[in-house]
Amino acid sequence: MSTSTNPVGGAAVAPPVVDVHVILRTPDGKVLLSQRGGPYGYGQWHAPSGKLDPGEKPACGAARELEEETGIATDPACLFLAYTVVPHQDPGTLRLGLFYLATRWEGEPVNREPEKCLDLRWFTEDDLPEDLIPYPAAGIRGALTDPGGLTHHGWPAA
Repeated sequence: MSTSTNPVGGAAVAPPVVDVHVILRTPDGKVLLSQRGGPYGYGQWHAPSGKLDPGEKPACGAARELEEETGIATDPACLFLAYTVVPHQDPGTLRLGLFYLATRWEGEPVNREPEKCLDLRWFTEDDLPEDLIPYPAAGIRGALTDPGGLTHHGWPAA
């Protein structure tokens, strides 16, 4: 990971980690979620997601991650930035979560990463699983109920 000099204090700072999440929502109110098989959040649910590659535009990264994980293809222009989460997980790392709603896509979901994903399943918006990973849960719920919003998740009280 490259670092840059902080113009205020002169110390090196790491660039922020940008996570992109895609919420597929059907006209009848179903949402596609994946069940984690990796160490972070094992067995819990979240939307298809991943980290942005260096120099990659966020909507392009979201479309890439969606296809890599599920086989679903979408044009980045069909992704609407619906919600933003600034999670506080590691005090030394700034993380930004961008949650996109897909307005059009092609294909049927297939688990293309069985080593990282235990299951792909459609849930109704009003019956999401209880065991959503907390940080993505904030973004998923926000995107569905408060499009355009922002949440600071897990930050200590000021």
